[in-house]
Amino acid sequence: MQGKVQIKVRGYHLDIFQHVNNARYLEFLEEGRWAFFDEFNVGDDMLKQGIVWAVVNINIDFKAEAGFGDVLEVETQFSKLSNRSITMKQRILNASNNKLVVEADVTYVCFSKEHQAAIPLPEDYRQKIEQAIV
Repeated sequence: MQGKVQIKVRGYHLDIFQHVNNARYLEFLEEGRWAFFDEFNVGDDMLKQGIVWAVVNINIDFKAEAGFGDVLEVETQFSKLSNRSITMKQRILNASNNKLVVEADVTYVCFSKEHQAAIPLPEDYRQKIEQAIV
């Protein structure tokens, strides 16, 4: 399963060099993950159980610049599943020329708000994620 969301680059996304500031890519990637979780339909159920995904690691590879007016497409998918964590692979492409702008790996742990600690993934989520891993 792969989620996709598009973001249009606005003036406030740019740095002094007039291309997207590196910190903005973190926001674009996060937007992609939120959209993916909406499509995957697990976020609300987990929150009701007091379980959240906590980001513990992000690795970003910047491949090309993006500028004002570019439409960027954020692709998100699960890539790895462990006992207490998942890793997602994300890519940001320039929608006009399909050029790769950013690649990222983001690792989450399954976190219990009640216990204030990482916990094993509930079995029903584990099975759902296993089916979606590319």
